[in-house]
Amino acid sequence: ENGHTPFPPSTSMSRNKALLLFDVDGTLTEPMKGITKEMEEVLQEARGTVSIGVVGGSNLSQILTQLGKDALEKFDYFFAENGLVAYKDSDLIHKMELKNHLKESDLKRLINFILHYIADLDIPVKRGTFIQFRTGMLNVSPIGRDCSYEERVDFNRYDQEHGVRQALVQALSSTFPELNLNYAI
Repeated sequence: ENGHTPFPPSTSMSRNKALLLFDVDGTLTEPMKGITKEMEEVLQEARGTVSIGVVGGSNLSQILTQLGKDALEKFDYFFAENGLVAYKDSDLIHKMELKNHLKESDLKRLINFILHYIADLDIPVKRGTFIQFRTGMLNVSPIGRDCSYEERVDFNRYDQEHGVRQALVQALSSTFPELNLNYAI
């Protein structure tokens, strides 16, 4: 229906001994773009001999937008939100929910801090949707998730020079040590 062909499961004995994990953005696809037919063919060939899996920082919906609606059936393992939501053979096997990890008062304090921090940043562009609440994590974007692809690329260059995200992580770590959170850029 969407032009994507399912990857057949392997019948090889070696499939149980090897697992190839692929990142989404920058590996299986260009950042925020869809998978190519050529990449699908490579994955289909690999799945003939080994188990394959996906690891992405985005939520399941975004990853499926990039890899196709039937992507869960094409991979043996599927790890969304940096592994906080996990599937094996299309079945949900793990889900860590942030709202169960933090008290609502702590979550509100964290979100308010981030919004204030971003509001005070002097960066080249800001577009909106600065915090996206996902199942197991907060996705924070200093320029906003509503930015264009080109603005995202430009910000990544700016950030490499100015350390905007690293400074935010340091501020969060020092302000909220009692929350026992992990931060990833």
